[in-house]
Amino acid sequence: MSRRKLTDDEVALWRKVTDSAHRMHPERSKQQQLPRPKPKPVKTPQVRIPEFQVGARAATRLPSNEYVPPMSERLAKQPVQMDKKAFTRLKRGKLVPEGKIDLHGMTIDQAHPALTGFLMRAHSEGKRLVLVITGKGKSGRDEGPIPTRRGVLKHQVPQWLALPPLRSVVLQVAEAHLKHGGGGAYYVYLSRRR
Repeated sequence: MSRRKLTDDEVALWRKVTDSAHRMHPERSKQQQLPRPKPKPVKTPQVRIPEFQVGARAATRLPSNEYVPPMSERLAKQPVQMDKKAFTRLKRGKLVPEGKIDLHGMTIDQAHPALTGFLMRAHSEGKRLVLVITGKGKSGRDEGPIPTRRGVLKHQVPQWLALPPLRSVVLQVAEAHLKHGGGGAYYVYLSRRR
């Protein structure tokens, strides 16, 4: 809101009012003219407020938008079916795979029979540790509101290994060590041939 200028009549009226005004208590005005002592400063304790960060005291992490945890977490939570000492060496990358199959570039329809045939042959040959290379998957654009998983074969292979006929020959599945492919490959420890 802008101030307007006073008209000449309003200015004349204001001057009449100020000329006729008198102080209500003239004796008080003499006392008020004496200098007053300065007030003593009051020390206030300085309280340091910590810097605010969103979620700093949160008890848990926010849940992810996936219903099923990632495959690496699910495999890590599986109970150890093989010798624990050998499993430790396996996770450290100390055991050398006796065979490997590379499923890169294959579709699900091509990869499933190839994996089944390879593992059945390896089991019949008496091999114990094989490496299944799935790759990490392509990172494509996310077009829709529903998130899509990266790497179809990476998620399908452990499920295939848990189903018949492979369930009878597979003893343990673990994510490979970095020198053997890391998150893009799996160690498959086969049971003994009978």
